[in-house]
Amino acid sequence: MSKQEHRSAVFEFAHDLVDAIAADSPLFAIELGLETDSNELDDYSLAHEATVLAHVRRDLLALDELVVIDDVDRLAVEVMRERLSVTKTLMESGEERRTFTRISSPVSAIRQTFELMEVQSPSDIDRVCARLNAVARSLATWREAINEVTRLGQLPARRHVEAVADQALTHAQGSYEQFAESICSAVGVDVDKSGMRAAAESAQSAAHEIGKWLRDDVAPFAPSSSASGLERYQIWLSARAGVTLDLKETYDWGVDDLARINARMWEVAETILPGAVSLAQVRDHLNNDPARRIDGTEALLAKLLSFTETAVKDLDGTHFDIDDRIKFCDARLAPAGSSAAAYYESPSEDLSRPGTTWFPTMGETSFTWWNNASTWYHEAVPGHHLQTAIALLAVDRQSRFHRLAAWQSGYGEGWALYAERLMDELGYFTDPADELGHLCGQALRAARVVVDMGLHLGFTVPSGFGEIRGFGDVSGQPWTPEMAISVLEDRALESHVSAASEVERYLGWPSQAITYKVGERCWLDVREAARARLGDAYTNKAFHSYSLGLGCLGLDLFKEEMSRWDGRA
Repeated sequence: MSKQEHRSAVFEFAHDLVDAIAADSPLFAIELGLETDSNELDDYSLAHEATVLAHVRRDLLALDELVVIDDVDRLAVEVMRERLSVTKTLMESGEERRTFTRISSPVSAIRQTFELMEVQSPSDIDRVCARLNAVARSLATWREAINEVTRLGQLPARRHVEAVADQALTHAQGSYEQFAESICSAVGVDVDKSGMRAAAESAQSAAHEIGKWLRDDVAPFAPSSSASGLERYQIWLSARAGVTLDLKETYDWGVDDLARINARMWEVAETILPGAVSLAQVRDHLNNDPARRIDGTEALLAKLLSFTETAVKDLDGTHFDIDDRIKFCDARLAPAGSSAAAYYESPSEDLSRPGTTWFPTMGETSFTWWNNASTWYHEAVPGHHLQTAIALLAVDRQSRFHRLAAWQSGYGEGWALYAERLMDELGYFTDPADELGHLCGQALRAARVVVDMGLHLGFTVPSGFGEIRGFGDVSGQPWTPEMAISVLEDRALESHVSAASEVERYLGWPSQAITYKVGERCWLDVREAARARLGDAYTNKAFHSYSLGLGCLGLDLFKEEMSRWDGRA
């Protein structure tokens, strides 16, 4: 893009900043679908980290020299300054290097990036092959970084080191080969003659090597406790949500919200299975109902695609204006070794790769829907897909950096949880089973507030919380991972496997778990404030258009910007 095509010097700077970040991180470039000359993967070495930090400091200083011409520029600069400052803090504190877990580490990021690479013809195979051969180099640089973390005594808890080790060892058992065979078959290329099998085997060998090293040589030096403590928790909360919270008030609110949701769950459960003695009994009743089963992964993917297509048709023109270019959202099966939670990957910058939801089968071939309907509103439409795809189109209102590099969990996950609640408000859970599934999701996010803050910050179980199955009345006692798992099983109806995976995630990602409910609370507060201020001039459609058009913001800044909204889309 030439200089003349930028609306301002600020937007030109933001545009070039994205290219600079992509040059520092090939994984970021692949995620955006950017064309680069490099066939490498990310360099996690200490030397490269120092280079990136120098770039961040340089860019922060450069922001002070930019000429701001209007409010659009002002917000663009605020977003860049806030995100770059967060990155600087995470790097200077060592948090970015020391915090890794199954759901977020170079092991998972590298494996996932191959699922995002565009392979449409035989000519694309060479590039994929080169990057498969780069896996070993990339993981070797991460090994250097972990050695430094070990030397400083900053390793994450042993459970996280072992979880990433197990994930790497899972990838080593054919995951890359399966990928290579699949894409070679799709474009009519011989997997052996092309060099793809050998490259995949190289990647698997590297995964096995680092997995074994993590398990045997690193894990024994890792601490037993996963608790982050207040200082680290606040650093990550600022990074993930851009919000200042009264943490004790938030904890107490989470306790009350969970109780409110559980009360409604019991009301709905009585209509499904009158006389049920536990919510788990109702869950098992629904899971064992043959009429509610989806057999086979092909049938599952067809259901996910048709469900999202229906949501787009129903919501377009009523509560949203959905551009034709983003009406399709794909659905795929998550790679082996993924966590138990569904997730979403945004479209490429040019929209040639669609937004995609990913379903983790966890080895299963038969599935229920009652507990997935609300999740797919969260991941696809009107959740993450509308949010991120609408932002990609907002080129006149959001800088390129804002659209592509400013993600925050508080705004993003808060919107997706708000999207679930919106569909409930609009009457889409007419089947009591689907409403119970929605409430289970709400209960899970409320329970996250309670157990995440309890585990990381040392808040004790409040009196009146009720018994925790297997532990009895534990009022006043400190939270343990085992107690947290039991709460997710009993009060959010998570399976044991999912509950254990969830708690593992919370322990390794301080504060991330609370951003869903904290973000949803912010979205609801902002909406109600707008309704009260604007009266008859308020419409949901205009609210959604304007708020999503603002782009991903820290929650404090989001509240401030929305307080000035005049009701127009």
